[in-house]
Amino acid sequence: MAGLAPEVAAMVHAGARALRDGNAGRANALLDQACQLAPAHPEPLRYLAILQLHTQRAPLAMATLQRALALAPADPLLHSDLGTAQSACGAGDAALASWRRACALDPGQAMAWFNLGRNLQQRGETAGAIEALEQATNLAPDLLPALLLLGDALTHAGRFESAALRYHDALRLHPACGDAWRGLSNIKTVALADADATLLQAQLRRHDIADSDRVAMGHALGKLEEDRGRLDAAFAAFADANALQKRLTPWRAQAFWHYVEQALAASAALPAPVDPTLGHDVIFIVGLPRSGSTLFEQILAAHPQVEGASELPDLGIVLQQESQRLGIAYPHWVAQAGPDDWHRLGHAYLQRTAAWRSRRPRFTDKQPDNWKHAGILRAMLPAATVIETRRDPLETAWSCFKQQFYSQPHFANDLHDIATVLQVSQRAMDIWRTRAPTRIHLHHYEALLAMPEDRIHALLDDCGLAFDPASLDFHLAQRSVRTASAAQVRQPLRGDTARARAYGTLLDPLRKALATFP
Repeated sequence: MAGLAPEVAAMVHAGARALRDGNAGRANALLDQACQLAPAHPEPLRYLAILQLHTQRAPLAMATLQRALALAPADPLLHSDLGTAQSACGAGDAALASWRRACALDPGQAMAWFNLGRNLQQRGETAGAIEALEQATNLAPDLLPALLLLGDALTHAGRFESAALRYHDALRLHPACGDAWRGLSNIKTVALADADATLLQAQLRRHDIADSDRVAMGHALGKLEEDRGRLDAAFAAFADANALQKRLTPWRAQAFWHYVEQALAASAALPAPVDPTLGHDVIFIVGLPRSGSTLFEQILAAHPQVEGASELPDLGIVLQQESQRLGIAYPHWVAQAGPDDWHRLGHAYLQRTAAWRSRRPRFTDKQPDNWKHAGILRAMLPAATVIETRRDPLETAWSCFKQQFYSQPHFANDLHDIATVLQVSQRAMDIWRTRAPTRIHLHHYEALLAMPEDRIHALLDDCGLAFDPASLDFHLAQRSVRTASAAQVRQPLRGDTARARAYGTLLDPLRKALATFP
């Protein structure tokens, strides 16, 4: 704040304290006044923009920061904050450019490197994310979020030993850090060490930890006990963690059932597409989590014509934006949409995902929840391929129960809810497949394990891809895998992946729940 009059500097400090204390009204009054008293100084404007960001006024924050940059175009903090505002407005490319500019102007700014790395990671640019996050952690070794994200990025890149080191660095800062324990547990091919077990059990005995951390540590304890063959203890740990999460974020089975029934009805009759070739670039891989979808994507992504994009949010975002435009919740507007509407929405999705076609002509979108939208794709992206993956129901359900999911509320916190979703989703997909039999194809995980070459040939055929031997060596593919199966799909196929049956009668309630559905 060099150059500010002392009383204006004090006003900016008071505004920052008011924002910290949650008094947005007072903060706004103080910072507005400071900007009026010092119109030629960028720092009051920067703090005003931070307030505007905190109060969900990102476009206004972006305009305020542009005013500040007109006064100080080489200020790295302004460029870094502008990146945050641009990102909040959906201008991802501009945000990355702003963060890169901030890093170039002042390479010693840890937060600019962190923001750059975080957003590169979200875009699937894992190599660049690792480089930026390593810069952030070198500059600020105690920056916990950077350590965690670096661990995640290294995991996605298949560098599991380096990832584990970063998670352990995080635990040295915060031994009850649930995200660090979740990261270690998600390296599923490596068991926790004895020292990890001792630390984990000590943290779980504490009474001063956040519920979210306790849930993550409970899942880590479950994996630890399963790896050691103590299945009673493993079941209890998973059950306790999920019960706590369900209390925190209840999931509504009835609302889910009604939603699917509405989607089935709304998509029964759709108009013929304007362009039947639209969407040929896209291969959607859908199905419940833990059903083998990451493995199928890895096989496809090993093909020289296919980019593996992992779990993209874009289809859901396009549909949500249309709901907001119409003021009608999806799927209630589906029956009203005409051919031109679907054509427009299909182009919007392809525009949002264009970066994934920059190196290879086709790409995979492996967002599991996209199965809910499979019924409308024959109108929106009529040439897209949909691969539905299924695994043994008991194994799928139990694997979901053991996996902590970031997005909550989630059906995986309760065994009966998992059974409900499994049965309802499969019924819906069976109906949608009869409506688009040439575009929606069912593939079974166990069949792939039993006859890998035959099933890989069939998978490529269903996608309209010529056979390439690289798909047989999918585990050698060098790509970012941004799911909980990142370690598993970098190994050759194994036939001994079943885990649920070893739990015996402990899973009888789950078997009963699965049997109650036709």
